[in-house]
Amino acid sequence: MPLHFKPYLNKPSSYKGGKSLSEVSSDKKIYKLSSNENQFGSSPRAIAAMESSLQKLSLYPDRTDHRLCQALEQFYGGTFTAEQFITTNSGVANIEMIMSGFLEEGTECIICNPAFGAYDDFAKKFGASVIDIPLVGEDLHLDVEAILSAINDHTRLIFVTSPNNPTGTYIPKSQVDALIDGVPDHVVVVYDEVYFQFADAEDYIRGIQYVVEGKHVIGVNSFSKAYGLAALRVGYSYSTPEISKYLRQLQRPFMINAVSMDAAIGALQDQEFIHSTVKNIHQERDYLYRQYDRLGIKYWKTQANFILVKPTMHIAEFEETLFCAGIMIRDAGPFGAPGCARITIGTREANELLVKELEHMYPNK
Repeated sequence: MPLHFKPYLNKPSSYKGGKSLSEVSSDKKIYKLSSNENQFGSSPRAIAAMESSLQKLSLYPDRTDHRLCQALEQFYGGTFTAEQFITTNSGVANIEMIMSGFLEEGTECIICNPAFGAYDDFAKKFGASVIDIPLVGEDLHLDVEAILSAINDHTRLIFVTSPNNPTGTYIPKSQVDALIDGVPDHVVVVYDEVYFQFADAEDYIRGIQYVVEGKHVIGVNSFSKAYGLAALRVGYSYSTPEISKYLRQLQRPFMINAVSMDAAIGALQDQEFIHSTVKNIHQERDYLYRQYDRLGIKYWKTQANFILVKPTMHIAEFEETLFCAGIMIRDAGPFGAPGCARITIGTREANELLVKELEHMYPNK
């Protein structure tokens, strides 16, 4: 008798994370502007907490995530109780946990490309069907009416991201309101807001308000971006007491290692680092806007720490040319944005090198 493999698992994964510096070979200094990491380092308080934790590596970590959840409760000013947070090894693991709680064969979820590739890939690994309602218009906005029309009895999850990866665009409050108000009770909206610290639009909104109102919303977050802790893999989400209690049953003991937990708790106390990071990102963002405008490069205004651009040359040539100059970028085609590149906002040194190379590509500007 043959082995009983699940057919939807016996397929190659379409989601590929960005390459690390150790995976590339170059005789030049490489500026990694391909994975939206914090180019300005890591939270000093997180580093100090890690250094202290390193003295206890022979001991098991906390059996539960309660200490981190208590820190999150304090960080959110008591808006949520500790029990309303679900922590995991990274934001993407949080997304996978949500899917494992709500998706199975015969169910559907809705995504809106261009989008984070894990939504589509992970949902299919649970046997669910993925319905794509693409972003529309030159500004790549959410098609709320089409999303609501696509919901049926099999729909379980809707994934929306604000600010969105890879476009950097955001969902205005009016559109989020319309979506949340129109979703039936059997559907959960997964509101991925891992880049929220960088958003400065007046009508930008997080998922907090909707959860407080008792809506079926899950707000997904990560310590990888603004806090600069990508290597430690810590993520969390918050939701209503009912949904959070349900999802916490999927957690296992010792899920988060001691070093990562201590670092995350330290990072939550380091608002000075966040303010500095956001200030730097906004300054460099505006600098790149001016350079892209001068060179005539098509790009989308961003609310995140990266900018989506559409070069005139083939994307593979664009990527290779920049890599030869010492700059790693990300082809946004696998995210549903063919012909585009996602470029992390770097330090001034990295950005000046990027602009210098772009000037060679656009010599008549």
